[in-house]
Amino acid sequence: MTADASRDSAPATPPSRPSTHTVLYDPDGRIEAGLPLDREPYESLIKAVLGWTCPETLAIRDYHQIALQLTGHARAVAAELRRRADLLPKSSGPRALADLVLREAQDQLSPLPEGTMNCVKARARTVRALYERLDRLEAPTG
Repeated sequence: MTADASRDSAPATPPSRPSTHTVLYDPDGRIEAGLPLDREPYESLIKAVLGWTCPETLAIRDYHQIALQLTGHARAVAAELRRRADLLPKSSGPRALADLVLREAQDQLSPLPEGTMNCVKARARTVRALYERLDRLEAPTG
């Protein structure tokens, strides 16, 4: 075999393709604000999670995945709650309560999710509290 033959049999490098992904910079969450929350599946998940009694129900990686899902959804609900609370007068009671729930949610969500039942249940309770406050902001007053 000659040196030329070994070069001919080397795998060809595929041609590079342009990226089909676009990175969006949306620090104010304006794009996300127009998207509805997918509430029903998360309410079902929360109900199931809060009903668990045996600590060995799932594998650690499964708890971790559920915690990540709940964390992401909690952040989306918190962003919606923040947007709606910001429309209220600064001195209003409903806004003060929303601010309190948002601060508590931030405290709960700031540590990295763990692969434990306790972490998953805490995240589920956080999402539930955020939805409860969001519902109260949407309810007609008077």
